[in-house]
Amino acid sequence: MAKSKTARKKKTPYKPVDRVEVFIWDIYAGAVALDPKSGFYVFAWDKEFAQRGYELAPLHMPLNEEEEIFVFTGLPIETYKRLPAMLADALPDDFGNALINRYMAEHGINSSQITPLDRLAYMGKRAMGALEFRPNRGPRTQKPSALEMEKLVTTAREVVRGYADTDEHTEAALRSIIEVGTSANGARAKAVISWNPTTDEIRSGQVPAESGFEHWLLKFDGVGEDFELGSSQNYGRIEFAYSLMAKEAKIEIPECRLFEENGRAHFMTRRFDRAGNGTKHHMQSLCAINHIDFKKKSTNSYEQLFMTIRELNLDRENEVEAFRRMVFNVMAMNCDDHSKNFSFLLQRGKKWRLTPA
Repeated sequence: MAKSKTARKKKTPYKPVDRVEVFIWDIYAGAVALDPKSGFYVFAWDKEFAQRGYELAPLHMPLNEEEEIFVFTGLPIETYKRLPAMLADALPDDFGNALINRYMAEHGINSSQITPLDRLAYMGKRAMGALEFRPNRGPRTQKPSALEMEKLVTTAREVVRGYADTDEHTEAALRSIIEVGTSANGARAKAVISWNPTTDEIRSGQVPAESGFEHWLLKFDGVGEDFELGSSQNYGRIEFAYSLMAKEAKIEIPECRLFEENGRAHFMTRRFDRAGNGTKHHMQSLCAINHIDFKKKSTNSYEQLFMTIRELNLDRENEVEAFRRMVFNVMAMNCDDHSKNFSFLLQRGKKWRLTPA
C-alpha cells in the first residue's frame, strides 16, 4: 500500500481554538469558551442579543440581560462533549467527524488534539439549522460545480474504512465530500446538496443555491464498512418506502425521492431548515432542547416528547402530529426513533414548532 500524503506531511505546532463566537441570522448571539476549573465549556448570551427576544434554547438557556454563564457539568460527556446542548447539537456525528478528522490529518493534526471548540470552528457556516460559528477553521467553500456521485460514493466508502488514497482524483473527490458531508447528523454517510430537478445536476449545498437549484439532504447508498464498492444496500429504497407510508398516514413529511445511479438508490429529502431563498431556520433536536440523551433509548419514552411540546407551549396540532408519529413508529416497527430524530424549528419572528418528520 502506498504511503498517504498525510503521512509525509510535517506536523506543525497546533493551537486549539480557545473561544468561539456564535451567530444567528448574521447577529452575534454569544460566545463559548473552556472553563479550566470544571473542564466544561461555558456559554453566555450577548446582552444586546438577549434584548431581541429570540429564545434559541428556551428550556435550559433562557435569554437574560445579566450575561449569565451557562455550564452543564451533569450532561453525559459522550453525547454532549462538555458543551451546552444547543451547541453540541450543531456537531456532526460519526461520518461527519470522520471527515473532520481526515481534514485535520491533512494539516498535520492528530484527532486526539481536536477539541469540541475546534469542531465548532470547523463547522463555521456549515451546520444544520441557523447557528454559525467563528472563527471558521474549515475548508473554504468551493465555487458551485457539479458533483460526480460515483466518486463521492467511492470516497465516502474509503472514509468509513478509515483510509483514503491520495491520487489527485481522489483528493478532489475528498475535498468535495468534506465540504458536503460534515454538516448532517447521524451515523450513515450523508451530504447536503443543491439539486436541479430539471437537469438532475447535483452541487454542493454549502453555497447559495443558484436559480433552478433546491436544498436537499442526500443519504448515500452503497456506503458501508465492507471493503468493496458494491451494489445498492437498499437502505435508500427502504427509507423511501417508509416515507411513502408516513405520507399516507397523514404525517407531515418533507418531499422525498430517490437519486439512482449505477444500480444504487440514494435517498433524498428536502431540507426543512432552509427556505427556498436560502434563509436559515434555527433547529434543535429533542436531545438538545430538553437534554434527553439519544444514547439512552431504553430509558426514554414518548412521554418526554409530549412534555417538551407542552413546555414549549406549542399549538395543539403539534401534539396531534407527535401522536401520529408515535403510532406509526410502533406499527411500522421503526426503532430508530431516538431523541435526535425528533426536532423543533424556529423561523425568525415566529413560534417554535415540531419539524416535519
